[in-house]
Amino acid sequence: MQHLTPLRATASAGREDLAAAFASGERRGGIALAGLRSPHNPMRVRATERGFVLSGAVPWVTGWDMIDDIYLAARDQDDVIHYLLVEAGSGPSLVASPLELVAVQASRTVNLAFDDHFVPGDRLLRTQPYDEWMAQDSGGSALNGFLALGVVNRCCRLLGPSALDAELTAARSALVNADPAGTPAARAVASELALRAAATLAVTTGARAVLRDQHAQRLVREATFLLVFGSRPAIKTELLARLTPPLPPFPPRSPLPPRDNPHPQPR
Repeated sequence: MQHLTPLRATASAGREDLAAAFASGERRGGIALAGLRSPHNPMRVRATERGFVLSGAVPWVTGWDMIDDIYLAARDQDDVIHYLLVEAGSGPSLVASPLELVAVQASRTVNLAFDDHFVPGDRLLRTQPYDEWMAQDSGGSALNGFLALGVVNRCCRLLGPSALDAELTAARSALVNADPAGTPAARAVASELALRAAATLAVTTGARAVLRDQHAQRLVREATFLLVFGSRPAIKTELLARLTPPLPPFPPRSPLPPRDNPHPQPR
């Protein structure tokens, strides 16, 4: 899924040599876009006579040591985003820190730190105003929601026919048809459904669900991962509303009938 992003970006930029290498599988690509959202050390870029220099951090870069290039976004001093194709190799100016994840550990996800890392000028693929990117990014991607539905589908197959089957169909339809405004709600529905389906499988499995060789514990961990993977503030708000609905009011208590005191006190 991530490999397609640099493939399309190089093709759109007219870099047929790079696009052909990605299309054939000669080179494999990943993405490093989350550095634009980092509140502490966001990705910055500055132009030099020979190319560009990168500084900052990018969390959640997938496929390290399995990919050759990363499609990276960084912002310059004029609030213009530069999309660059950066060779994926550790060194003095580019450090990868592996993450220990609750699930999908095989994804080889790392945090990247750039310290005046040089990128040749011909590796710039396109630019975009930061405000334009912000408007596009605010709702998140509907595509990531289908990962949650993959967990739901697996749970349904292990459980057998149940009411979850109809919910899966409805959630899939909502994601397919979601416009940008409706994406956060559709994503929240998918993530909450994944958590509930995995919990149902765990309870159905019983005590064996806590054993490491059981499907149920793995799917619960994956559903937990997908509660926050690729999230945005709007998705988080929608999801919390589903996870923490208002409690119904307690029914009024009937007054207790008076009881005879078996040990009356003297007046």
